[in-house]
Parts: sequence; C-alpha cells; structure tokens
Amino acid sequence: MVEKKTNKLSFKAKMLLALGGFLIVILAGTGISYYLKYFKPNVTGSIEYLYIKTGSDFNDVYANIKSDNVVKDSISFYNAAQNMEYAGKVKAGRYRLTKGMGNRTFINMLKAGNQEAVKISFQNVRLKHTLAGMVSKKIESDSVSISKLLDSTEFVQKYGFNTDNVYTMFIPNSYEIYWNTDAEKFFIRMHEEYVKFWNADRKAKAANINLTPIEVSILASIVDGEALNDKEMPRIAGLYMNRLLKGMRLEADPTVIFAANDFTIRRVLNKHLRINSPYNTYLNTGLPPGPISMPSINAIDAVLSYEKHDYIYMCAKEDFSGYHNYASTLSQHLINAKKFQQALNERNIKK
Repeated sequence: MVEKKTNKLSFKAKMLLALGGFLIVILAGTGISYYLKYFKPNVTGSIEYLYIKTGSDFNDVYANIKSDNVVKDSISFYNAAQNMEYAGKVKAGRYRLTKGMGNRTFINMLKAGNQEAVKISFQNVRLKHTLAGMVSKKIESDSVSISKLLDSTEFVQKYGFNTDNVYTMFIPNSYEIYWNTDAEKFFIRMHEEYVKFWNADRKAKAANINLTPIEVSILASIVDGEALNDKEMPRIAGLYMNRLLKGMRLEADPTVIFAANDFTIRRVLNKHLRINSPYNTYLNTGLPPGPISMPSINAIDAVLSYEKHDYIYMCAKEDFSGYHNYASTLSQHLINAKKFQQALNERNIKK
C-alpha cells in the first residue's frame, strides 16, 4: 500500500514539474519575444536625425525608416508601432536618433513629438530674401513661402510694418525653433522676439529722440554700413541725428551702394550719386523707406544713445583703419575728403 501511494505521488509530482517547466518555457519565450520587439537595440545610428514632413502618415514614416536604414529590424519596428498605436499619432518634426535605441523608446519619442529644436543664427544679412534662403535651410518651410509673406502688404500690415520696413523686425541673434515650423509661424516667432527686444526702456529712448522703433532701426542700418568699428557707432549715429534735426540730407554712401544694388563698389562716384532711388540719401531728405541691411543690436543701441556733438560731415580716414575724420564745417570736410581721395588714387582704387 505504501509503495503504490509513493509511486502515485511521484507521478503527480512529475506532472506538476513538467507543467511548471512548460509554463516557464512559455513565459520565457514570451519575455524574449517582448524584449526583442520592444527593448532590443534596434536603431542603427546610420543617420543623426529622422525628418518627418508635415502631412506624413505612418506609411511615409515607415518607408523613410526602411530606405535610410534607420533600424536593423524593420519588421519588429512595424509590429511594435502597430501594437503601440503609433499609426494614428504621427507628428512632424526633426528627431534625434541614438544608436542602440529600442523600438519602444523610439516609438514613444515619435508619438510624443519629442523632437529636437534647430538653432538659427543670423546677423549682417543684407537683404530679406537672402535671410529667407538662409532660414529655409534650417526649417521645413521653403524660401519662396517665407519671401511671399515678407512681400505681402496685407500680411505684414497686421504687425505694423510695410514691405519696405518689415526687415527691421528681425533682430540678429541665435534662436531655437522647431524644424517643422512653417513660414507664418516663423514670422510670428520673430515678431515675438521683436516685441521682447523693444522693451519699455528702448521704447522710451526712441521716443526721447523723436524716432519710432522702425526709424531707429533704419538709421541703425546706415550706421552699420558706415562703421567698421562698433565703438565708433554712437559718434556716427550722432552725426546723422544732427543732419536729421537740421533737415539736411543724410548723404550716406551705404545708401547709394544699396540703391545701385552693387555691393562690390569700393569708391562711390558722381554717377552713383545720381541714381534715382528712394534709398539714395544724396537725392532725398530724411530716412530711406526701409533698412539697407539687417541692423545690428549694437547699432540700434548706438542710435538710441547717440553721442552728442556738432559734427555734420565725416570721411573715411586716409590710413584705411576703418575709422573716420569728422568735421562741423564744409571747409574742414573738403580737406578730409581730399586726403582720402588721394589715398584711393595711390592705391589705384577707381570703383
């Protein structure tokens, strides 16, 4: 009797052990399958960023991932994406790829739209359409779309500008912005930065010299064109303010060069002074209708805090140091101008 009972228990134990072993194998297989699908390193690192264009669906994203060899196992990515319901939650953007990233982490990043911003830096950009080209290399919007907005009277008027002076809105600096930014959102972001820049202090200084922020920036663009050395900017700004206050023409060579649309000119000649353009300050009194380049922050602040003096003439120094000789009388200015013209002749600079 005892032996039979022992044999019976042994059989039950064996069955339990076998069942337990089977369950362990099933669980282990499930765990391994789960690991392989979601956690096994899959991102190759073949490219640094995955760009998902606005309007893309899951099939577009999957096609890009396959063509760019983004993952080692595209099938496991596809299955994981379906299980995680990514197909209906595709978000445009620029996503940094980390080598060895598993499908779960990768897909969660895409679902959440956790993209990395791009850095846009600009300064000393002469023309607004040049800026549009530069920016279009950093964001999804193309240069044509950006330029169309800048040239749209109806659009820029909503922000207090016209198509001539809208370029004063762009404050040279470095900005972080998302890659999938369209032209209008880019404009809105730059306007927000413009509003921040023109704080109460700067507005008060502009009002104190009887200029609007736009007029300050237009004058600053001329100061930028004249000054090779930033520390000379307040004096140059003061000279032009003196001319404005006296009702004199600014007679600024950089405006003539802009009017000629020839930025290779090194010597302004009489024929240049006769160019019929609203930007030619030898022919027109007051400020030109818009900036002749993107004004720098230093130049804007130089205008706002311009140096008080009685100079109304200046001429580049004959030593080509980049500095200027200043004069309060025409006779003294003519002496300075003659010295500079002789220096140009000696160096055979004819145009």
